[in-house]
Amino acid sequence: MFFGKKIRRVLDVEGAEKRNTEEEKEALEKGDLLAMIISAFLVFTPVILILIAIVWGLYWLFTH
Repeated sequence: MFFGKKIRRVLDVEGAEKRNTEEEKEALEKGDLLAMIISAFLVFTPVILILIAIVWGLYWLFTH
């Protein structure tokens, strides 16, 4: 079978849960929240602007 080890690793639910609980959770640092907000703004703003432009273009197309 192709990729037998990878398939068994993916299908090993108990092992994945065990590895997940053993990993330590890292606490957020002082500027992490602000950095996440800024990065979300930079990612979502162009998408929102493009959607607004599409809606405005359709509005203009059907009203003129």
